[in-house]
Amino acid sequence: MRELTDFERHVIEEKGTERPFSGEYHLHDALGSYVCKRCDAPLYLSEHKFNAHCGWPAFDDEIKGAVKRVTDADGHRVEIVCAQCDAHLGHVFEGEYLTEKNTRHCVNSVSMVFKTNAVTDKPNKYQLATLGGGCFWCFEAIFTQLKGVTSVKSGYCGGDEASANYNAVCSGMTAHAEVVHIAFDPKIISFKDLLAVFWQSHDPTTLNQQGHDIGPQYRSVVFVHDEEQGDLANQVIEELTRAQVWSKAIVTEISAFDTFYGAENVHNDYFEKNGEQAYCQMVVRPKVEKFRAIFADKLK
Repeated sequence: MRELTDFERHVIEEKGTERPFSGEYHLHDALGSYVCKRCDAPLYLSEHKFNAHCGWPAFDDEIKGAVKRVTDADGHRVEIVCAQCDAHLGHVFEGEYLTEKNTRHCVNSVSMVFKTNAVTDKPNKYQLATLGGGCFWCFEAIFTQLKGVTSVKSGYCGGDEASANYNAVCSGMTAHAEVVHIAFDPKIISFKDLLAVFWQSHDPTTLNQQGHDIGPQYRSVVFVHDEEQGDLANQVIEELTRAQVWSKAIVTEISAFDTFYGAENVHNDYFEKNGEQAYCQMVVRPKVEKFRAIFADKLK
């Protein structure tokens, strides 16, 4: 058992709660696993995590057999504890329809430790890319089809948490852009390959606009996760400019990545679920078909 601080004991042993928005992991989105702070037992995988905008880490599933449910003494809420050592984790809620699994494990950050691929103890082989170029429905439908891409999440980047919701972002009054947050295996597909798809899948010469979608939320932007990505993105812009691929100047913004905020669940797999909707037929489908024709060798 790990030795705990006074505050960790307050939460883990005395069933206390950390302040909302104060925990280390409530906006955490790296790939790996979350383990029990007290006994190191694996609890959740990063793929279970989603942004519930509640101030605490949220998961819609757990590692099988890792978490026990215990009804609170008042009979109104259901506590969740580590199945191995009974450490208090938080509470579980159902019926909120935040994800398809309709479950939210609301967990105290202080009850957990994040480990990169903690279950297997192997180094993380995935990298992240965060790209914006118009409506995220289009980009999600495109990037999910690429070999080497393990996950694509629609969401918001560039602004703060308070404005990270669809209605606020659509107003054009926030600093957010609609983006896709991509996990990919660099042994199969490179960041430069993703950039090639990115620049072929939208018009990078229109400022704050893609077709009839107008506003800074639709700007062309690459949120880079490290210096190497930034250098490569700028290098590719120079190459495209010299090649005069477009008659007008590229206005794509290159910005340092800060925090990704997942979009509301209704936006996940939007094209797949709503392919017959008018916007999907008129806007998304033509882009997907063009992409498939150009990048046929990179499709799953």
